[in-house]
Amino acid sequence: MAVSSSTVPHPIYLAGRWVESPDMLIVTNPARPDEPAGATYYATPEQYEQAVAAAVHAFEKTRKLPAYQRGAALRRISAGIAEQREEIGRLIATESGKPIRDSLTEVDRAVLVFRIGAEEAERIGGEVIPLDLNPASRGRTGITRRFPIGPIAAISPFNFPLNLAAHKLAPAIAAGNPIVLKPPSKCPLTMLRVAEIVSDAGLPEGSVSILPMTRAIGDRMVGDDRFKLLTFTGSPSVGWTMRERAGKKKVVLELGGNAGVIVDRSADIDWAVGRTLLGAFSYAGQVCISVQRLFVHHELWDEFMRLFVEGARKLSLGDPLDPTTDIGPMVDAGAAERARVWVEEALSMGGRILTGGTAEGSYFAPTVLVDTPPDARVCRDEAFAPVVVAFPFEDFGAAIRAVNDSRYGLQAGVFTNDLAHAWSAFEELEVGGVIVNDVPTYRIDHMPYGGSKDSGLGREGVRYAIEDMTELRIMVLSGAG
Repeated sequence: MAVSSSTVPHPIYLAGRWVESPDMLIVTNPARPDEPAGATYYATPEQYEQAVAAAVHAFEKTRKLPAYQRGAALRRISAGIAEQREEIGRLIATESGKPIRDSLTEVDRAVLVFRIGAEEAERIGGEVIPLDLNPASRGRTGITRRFPIGPIAAISPFNFPLNLAAHKLAPAIAAGNPIVLKPPSKCPLTMLRVAEIVSDAGLPEGSVSILPMTRAIGDRMVGDDRFKLLTFTGSPSVGWTMRERAGKKKVVLELGGNAGVIVDRSADIDWAVGRTLLGAFSYAGQVCISVQRLFVHHELWDEFMRLFVEGARKLSLGDPLDPTTDIGPMVDAGAAERARVWVEEALSMGGRILTGGTAEGSYFAPTVLVDTPPDARVCRDEAFAPVVVAFPFEDFGAAIRAVNDSRYGLQAGVFTNDLAHAWSAFEELEVGGVIVNDVPTYRIDHMPYGGSKDSGLGREGVRYAIEDMTELRIMVLSGAG
């Protein structure tokens, strides 16, 4: 696929400068694979080196940048994204295939993330600790303060090309750290557009670089000891391998899942059906907290499944730029084919399909499976596709154990009006977040977000990310005599 003469490659953002390279990156439009969404460049090894050196140099300024300046810069970025809402939303839809309604929602969330970042920049604090707990410490007091950790290496994924990058950029700026961000090669144009806003925000020169990179240069960044923290969002297999190669730097991993939902006997069935349809099939299931495994109480099973399948069949597949589209394409035809193969495997193992299961190019129909063995890949691994596997249950405790029967533990949803069951789920589910009376796909951007087991390490959410991006230091004051 060639870039047309009318397509001008977007330059990349290197430490406050716009540069080009000999290595062009053509960005595919998932809805129209023969029509590129645009083009930019991969950074060269020399440009990578310039970005890292600039980040190391900039840290001498960013670490001393007062809170009001950090807050002001983040507010300018937030306002700039809000002003370009329609253009950025359309760009997300074009290069990622996300329906325009969801793309605009992602823009709104990023506006919030940078606004929260400004607020958190202005309230990073410490505490006073009395130390006179024994006679030898008489007259001593401790004062704690958080200090920025240093240059940060960040890698963000394709499924939320703006908001998941914002969850790395905003807390880094808020804490006073320079950052080098590798956006996804499948959809780098969104963050390069945001870089135009960042460049006018008043940050010290060299404190932000946004560089598409080849895998080889990305690997170099992972092992680079000049970075003090690596923050990665993506697949578990890649993330845990990165941690092994990261050296002594801190590592924050926000990885995948195969999120479970429990629909208890006391649940509001209409609410549960509607929310589960949204949680399962938004952005063609390409969300790490997308509903993949569904456990429904046997007394509700027939009615719930009838309504759920009917709802799935009514969802509209189509052009991401059409505001009536519910489900756009997957990121590429290979992803849709992988989903089809996994569904076929489940059927060969005794599963039954109630709707969907078909692929056409990059599009994959909303799919519901039952009677599927737990060791099928659609149950065991992360489908990252519009595929739901449903099971009936009789005992609530058994449903919790079934959700926990996974190497993942990101978030889980529990629809129940039984308070004891809600508390039991909170105490027993092996996940980073339990969402009661909603789907695990729920997230608001200031809450702590992350998983256990293979789903990750550390937490995002601006304030919680700042904790990893700073070092806690104590000063002990001793009274005279």
